[in-house]
Amino acid sequence: MTDSTPRLLVETRGLGKSYPKVFHRHDRLRALLGLLAGRQTADAVRVLHDIDLKVYAGQSLGLIGENGAGKTTLLKLIAGVLTPTTGSVRVTGRVGALLELGAGFHPEYSGRENIALSAALYGLDAGEARERLPRIIEFADIGAYIDEPVKHYSSGMVVRLGFAIVAALHPDLLITDEVLAVGDEAFQKKCVRWIEDYLGGGGTLILVSHSMYHIQKLCRHACWIRRGEVAAQGDVFAVTQAYLAYQEARSAPSLQPAQRAGEGEFQILELNVAGWAADASVELEQGGTLRVRMRVRSAEDREPVIGFGIGRADGTSIYGVSSEMEQARPVRVGPGEYAAEIAFADLALLPGSYVLRAHVLDSEGVRLFDTLMRNFSVRGQSREFGLVRLRHEWTTSHDQSPGREAARG
Repeated sequence: MTDSTPRLLVETRGLGKSYPKVFHRHDRLRALLGLLAGRQTADAVRVLHDIDLKVYAGQSLGLIGENGAGKTTLLKLIAGVLTPTTGSVRVTGRVGALLELGAGFHPEYSGRENIALSAALYGLDAGEARERLPRIIEFADIGAYIDEPVKHYSSGMVVRLGFAIVAALHPDLLITDEVLAVGDEAFQKKCVRWIEDYLGGGGTLILVSHSMYHIQKLCRHACWIRRGEVAAQGDVFAVTQAYLAYQEARSAPSLQPAQRAGEGEFQILELNVAGWAADASVELEQGGTLRVRMRVRSAEDREPVIGFGIGRADGTSIYGVSSEMEQARPVRVGPGEYAAEIAFADLALLPGSYVLRAHVLDSEGVRLFDTLMRNFSVRGQSREFGLVRLRHEWTTSHDQSPGREAARG
C-alpha cells in the first residue's frame, strides 16, 4: 500500500525576520557588533513574525497583502536569499525564483552569458545548458538583444529573460514576485499559459501579486500577510474575499453603526438579519436568500414607513426600497408596535462585504426617525467583477443563436 500524501516542499516554523535600525554611522557599527556577538539589537525593525506555513508538491499558493507587509521578505527567506532571524525554513527540491527585477543577472554580461551563468547556478552541466539554450532564447523573444549586456535591457526584457530561464529549467517549486505585472500583454499571456501548464503537470507555485484576478485564476490556496504576520490562510476565495473586505472597510467613510433618535416618535426595537443573533457575524452564500425582519415602536400608535438599503462596505449604495414605495404596510403586532419583513431571494450580490441599513420614517415617509445598520458578507467562488451578477447570455461566433443562460440572479 503506497502513501498518497503529497511531498512537503516548503515548511516554515515560527519564521521571523528583523533588521536593525541604521540611520547613522555608529548605528551600523552597533549592528555589526551585535551580529558578530550573535544578538539582536533592541530597536530592530520586525518585518516578519511567527510565520507557520506548509506547501506541498502540486499546490498553488498566493501570497497577498499590502505593500510593506513582508511578502517579498518571506519569498526571499524561502528562496534562501535571506537567513531567518527567528524560527526555521526548510525547502526540498529545485527552486526557481523570480524575485527582484534583474536579481541574479550580471549587468555587464550579455543575455546569452547570463543564461549560461544561471544554468550553472541551478546545477546544470555545460551539455544540459547548451541543449536548453534554444528554448530559452525562443521563449524570451528579445531578438538581437540576447547578445547585448543586460544593463541595456528594459524592465520587460529582463523579466522575459528571467522567466524564460525558469521555464526551461522546470523547477519543483516556482516562486514569483509580481512577475505578471511587468512586460507587455502578449508576454503576460504566455507566462500565464506556461504557469497553467506547469501546474497541470504537477508543478508547485508560490505567487505574490496585488492582482486578485491572477491569484484566484492561478492559485487554489492563499495566505494573507498583514504587518508581518499571517492574517488568514486557506481556500483562495475565502482568503482573498476577506482581504478585499478589509481593504473596503479601510477606505470606507466613518459610519456609525446606528443613528438613534432615542426619544423620537418612532424607534427600531429589533432588527433580525437572516435569523442570525445580533452579535453574530452574518454570512450568506451567493445566490441564497437575505431575509430581514424589523420591529418598531410607535409612540402614538401610528403606522410607520419602513425602509431597507444595501450598500458595499466602502459606502457605495447598491439598492434601497421602502414600504411606502410598494404599498407594503407594516403589520401591527401589539399596542404601539409594528413589524415588517422583507426577503431578497436569489441574492444577486457577488462575494464580498456589505452593509444592511434599516430605516423607520413617519407615516408620510418624510421624516427619518431611526436607523440601524448590520454588516453581512456573501461567500462564493465567483471571479466576476463588480457588485452584482446580471443575467446574461453568450452568443459564440460559431452559433449565432442565443446561447445558454450563463447566470441567474
